[in-house]
Amino acid sequence: MTSTADASGAETHHHDVIVVGARCAGAPTAMLLARLGHRVLLVDRATFPSDTISTHLIHPPGLAALERWGLLDRVVATGCPAIHTYAFDLGPFVIAGSPAGEGFDISYAPRRTVLDKILIDAAAESGAEVREGFTVEEILFDGGTVTGIKGHGKDGRTATDRARIVVGADGLHSSVARATGAAGYAEKPKINAYYYAYWAGLPMNGTFEAYDREDRAFAAWPTNDDQTLVICAWPMRDFEANRDDIEGNYHAVLARAPAFAERISKATRTERFVGMTIPNYFRKPYGPGWILVGDAGYLKDPITAQGIQDAFRDAERCTRALDDVLVGRRPFDEAMRACQETRDSEVMSMYEFTADFAMLEPPPPEMQELLLAASRSRSAQDEFARVTAGVTRPEEFFGHMQERMEHQTPHAA
Repeated sequence: MTSTADASGAETHHHDVIVVGARCAGAPTAMLLARLGHRVLLVDRATFPSDTISTHLIHPPGLAALERWGLLDRVVATGCPAIHTYAFDLGPFVIAGSPAGEGFDISYAPRRTVLDKILIDAAAESGAEVREGFTVEEILFDGGTVTGIKGHGKDGRTATDRARIVVGADGLHSSVARATGAAGYAEKPKINAYYYAYWAGLPMNGTFEAYDREDRAFAAWPTNDDQTLVICAWPMRDFEANRDDIEGNYHAVLARAPAFAERISKATRTERFVGMTIPNYFRKPYGPGWILVGDAGYLKDPITAQGIQDAFRDAERCTRALDDVLVGRRPFDEAMRACQETRDSEVMSMYEFTADFAMLEPPPPEMQELLLAASRSRSAQDEFARVTAGVTRPEEFFGHMQERMEHQTPHAA
């Protein structure tokens, strides 16, 4: 970092990159850029450790990223239990398989109080300047090009920081996306309302459990400190009618699977209910002097819990592109256009699958037949679990199942 003073004597700090937002997209982006020798400032209005609304499930591709960064051991050391089975109870039948992929046959769901602290500490250790409790008041421009940020710390002192590139890793309500007018596309409305809470005394035995019951769904999985996250979903059309009795409607969803309702009746809720409604969108993730990473650039319904590993992959992808730009290997527009195209090609099919999966409507007869056939095959159950873990593309699974059904020989009467 270098510093200059303006006419009033106030200091302006100069960096290669400023990253706004220090959680699952921003902290890895800052860490990876700093490891490559770039001067990076990472800011967040939060202080850490702190919680944030999240399903915080990390599938095998996300674990592979943590392993590449040398951080997986830190996550495992927090005592977060491994999840080895994904079980989908669809009512008439269950599909239960392994999410294995990219060298891992398990998943983890560390609390964000744990995970985000590990990530931001790693960014600082890698040489990034980290400013917690810093509120960005303004994105600075020179003409149409973003040149930096202005903001203040908890002590009220203001600071101006300039950089070649400003990264918006600040999620759905990204200040960078808002200031630059980042264009949205492939947008879908909010599909469901989700409410979750944590429970003690609800052992999961290494299983992620999901239940689909007509126009309601819920899921549960283990996390740190012997707690279990249990999340319920109902369609947005019921949002207003249900919001005055969250607890009652939450338990009404669980009651649609009586065996699970019996299990949770013996457990103890340890925290308040947290709710979320999530839009679905892509945003153009770059423009003169700025880029978007993670949820700021691409967001979808949380029913497949892809957000963290999507953020990790996006951080790696954008870091490679920005490194090319900063060292002069490629022009900015060329590098970031390729980055956007790669992102979209890698995630679009899961985006569409997630939206369909979230609709909470009975699948058409041919899909019911296909899923029933999958429930009768060990390998097909594993492959379906890998789809929901973001390991196997949805079109690959459904294509394989269609071929398998077409080649089956009918049983003799």
